[in-house]
Amino acid sequence: MSEDFFNLQTGHAYRILIIDDNPEQQRLLLELLRSSGFAISFAFDGHQGYQRALSTKPDLILLDVRMVKVDGFATCRLLKADAATQDIPVIFISAADTPDERIAGLKLGGVDYISKPFVPEEVLARINIHLDLASRARTPGTSSESAPPRHNANVVLVNAVRQFISENLAISPSLAEIAAKVGTYEKKLSQVFREQTGLTVFAFIREERIRRARELLQATDLEIQDIADQVGFQNAANFATAFRQRLGITPSAYRQNLSTP
Repeated sequence: MSEDFFNLQTGHAYRILIIDDNPEQQRLLLELLRSSGFAISFAFDGHQGYQRALSTKPDLILLDVRMVKVDGFATCRLLKADAATQDIPVIFISAADTPDERIAGLKLGGVDYISKPFVPEEVLARINIHLDLASRARTPGTSSESAPPRHNANVVLVNAVRQFISENLAISPSLAEIAAKVGTYEKKLSQVFREQTGLTVFAFIREERIRRARELLQATDLEIQDIADQVGFQNAANFATAFRQRLGITPSAYRQNLSTP
């Protein structure tokens, strides 16, 4: 077995989790990676993949994007929101390779993005690079076998939702759209979010918009209309009304007070 594909910290072959709902693609990757000495596990949708990542603690994940149930982007959100899996390198490997899709995957925390149909040598090279980087990033004297952080599925779900909302304040998604982005359904999302935060999803969005608006008013010279656009209000008037209802002062007066000695 090549040392490139052998985990010196654990004394075992590196473990790769493949999450892909296409059996033929799984077969091709299995043949390639097993012949190179990797230990392989599979999942056929995003939810199963996330659960398998928790149970097997792979050294690296190969993740498809366009899956029928929970897609790759939703899966990555959950993986990166969970302290037990957030440090596992995720390489997207997908036919969904438009510039926007590639950028979206990297912004979600993917370390790399490989297009299908893939070149075997490229897959091996990129896997090797990111396994090496992950190994170097670990604190000396520790290993991937260290006791993992406690896992709480509800906390992970809420963290993933909060991250999605914070990164997308300018849009106004429906509850169904938000649920899909984190691989769950509306009723569960509403219940868990309220239990964990004391707020509805949309109440949290309103709070987050005002919080971000205050930051922009304090730290930038952006026009009120531009701030309204960035935090998801249709116009400056709606923004001013919501801001005043929440803080008892208009955005303009709030900014003016900041500059008053």
